[in-house]
Amino acid sequence: MTKIVLSTNHKSEMIEITEIVKEEVIKSGVTNGSCIVYSPHTTTGVLLFENVDPSLQRDFLAHMSRLVPKSDRYAHGENADAHLKSALTGNSIAIPVVDAKLMLGEWQGIFFCEYDGPRANRELFIKVING
Repeated sequence: MTKIVLSTNHKSEMIEITEIVKEEVIKSGVTNGSCIVYSPHTTTGVLLFENVDPSLQRDFLAHMSRLVPKSDRYAHGENADAHLKSALTGNSIAIPVVDAKLMLGEWQGIFFCEYDGPRANRELFIKVING
């Protein structure tokens, strides 16, 4: 398993990590199996998303902010919105590996989502499993 440390610069942002994950698949030597990408933080997410048009990322984050607005009415307090967005997004994905390549769709990328930034040390774990 590989640990990646990311820094985020904004309250909410999406960071494409597709190339990082592809490199880990190559380094693993696994030809056929699965790749799991996981974030242990309760205010982040990991997802597959369209990676050609960056305006779609802005649309996604804007929609999430409308869906789960920052508010002082949550029982949890100041960053409850970030926890709720994380729960909606999910913290992990699994992608099939075939012929040593991630089986991503033509316009799919892998994204780390920050909902409570900026943060200097966000961890991400990548595990490639044979089989």
